Amino acid sequence: METVTARPASRLWLHLLLFALTVLTTYSAYSWSFGGSEDLQQLRVESLAFSLTLMAILGSHEMGHYVLARIHGVDTTLPYFIPLPYVGVGTLGAVIRIRGRIPNRNALVDIGAAGPLAGLVVALPILFWGLSHSRVVDAPAVQSAFPGENSLWVLLRELFTWVMAKLTHATPAPEQGFTGQMQLIFGDSLLMQGLTRLTVGPLPEGKDVLVHPVVIAGWFGLLVTLLNLLPVGQLDGGHLAFAMFGPRARWVGKSVALVLLMLTLFATASWGVWLVVTSKVVGFGHPEVVEPEVPLSRGRKWICALCLVALIGCAMPVPLRQVLS
Repeated sequence: METVTARPASRLWLHLLLFALTVLTTYSAYSWSFGGSEDLQQLRVESLAFSLTLMAILGSHEMGHYVLARIHGVDTTLPYFIPLPYVGVGTLGAVIRIRGRIPNRNALVDIGAAGPLAGLVVALPILFWGLSHSRVVDAPAVQSAFPGENSLWVLLRELFTWVMAKLTHATPAPEQGFTGQMQLIFGDSLLMQGLTRLTVGPLPEGKDVLVHPVVIAGWFGLLVTLLNLLPVGQLDGGHLAFAMFGPRARWVGKSVALVLLMLTLFATASWGVWLVVTSKVVGFGHPEVVEPEVPLSRGRKWICALCLVALIGCAMPVPLRQVLS
């Protein structure tokens, strides 16, 4: 007697509900975090542009995984978008749930690479268009320090100084008065630098780009691509590393964790969040494919190389920081 495995029924209503909620939360997030226009109608247009652009990039990323999983006969769900009200950009992204096993390493590369590459295919033209419709404005020069002002090293040093002052009852240093406003600085990856130079041209000293809202969404799309392409565990990059190196990919993941630790200590403490996620939540292990004896094709090796180039192009030591201007 043949045994049939029952699969959970597709809950299309849940996918649509989460999608709609995430549109609302990302729409609202732009107004709270990035919207500077006093014109309410203009702010609504900018918020909608930001929301739809971000959803298009995240959606194309997950649909890339979904479509290639289906092509290879791997049972998977439609994307689940994750709304995040009142925090950050209004979403934690989107995920799909793969319910079947990956047949071989070639399929693993196809499914793992399809997401970030599909996201980039959507993000790069949007960034080009958005930068072409952005303005060059006067801006004060922003100095970078090492270790970074928000690095764990500096934060611990300041904490130590404060604790010692309390223990020794030292006279606190006079507070320095300052005027101005906090400015959010987006890190420049190689891709962003290249696109900015291509569309705007070289920026002279004292100038910066006041970007169109879709550029902010596209920038976050590059950040999502960077985080997912890290070769750790079952992240997209982890799939590719396992396809290339097999069980030895665990050591690649641990090396990446060491890099994240260094970035947390000396660049910005915010990398500590992704360090915990990758090392403790995602982990360094990866399940074996059904047919490990099937060799990885040359074409799939080139796809892995292309994804490595994308990882380098999206990399930035300090993604976000606030400075007084």
